[in-house]
Amino acid sequence: MAVQRIEIKKQFPFSVEKLFAHMSEHENLSALFAPAKVSRLRNGDTDRNGVGSVRKLRIPPGPPFEETVTVFQPNERIEYRITRGSPLKNHHGCMRFSGDKNSAQLHYTIEFEGKVPLIAALIRPALTHAINKGLKQLSL
Repeated sequence: MAVQRIEIKKQFPFSVEKLFAHMSEHENLSALFAPAKVSRLRNGDTDRNGVGSVRKLRIPPGPPFEETVTVFQPNERIEYRITRGSPLKNHHGCMRFSGDKNSAQLHYTIEFEGKVPLIAALIRPALTHAINKGLKQLSL
């Protein structure tokens, strides 16, 4: 099955610190992944949102699934993987942050495959649309 890739680059008129702080809070991701509901299951090993932190996402009418943060570098990078309950496999998300006190850039990539034929190809455009819409509406 083919690997699906989403790549989004977006500039924001606020500091990289503000953008990172907002995007690293699991609960704030509900707006980004709408209509998904996102909730925290576990804090990270050394930081609330850091490595080892786990969030649950539920996209009606499907079952919930879990994502676990695998890399956490403040104001630079967050990486995560789906670790339970998804129709996707080999999922890897990476948010890279750059900028300064006046502006920030997010470079967001997600790669994944489906566990069954065509599912990943169906998910990719819907997920891309939801993320773009959520980022467009983001104001801090």
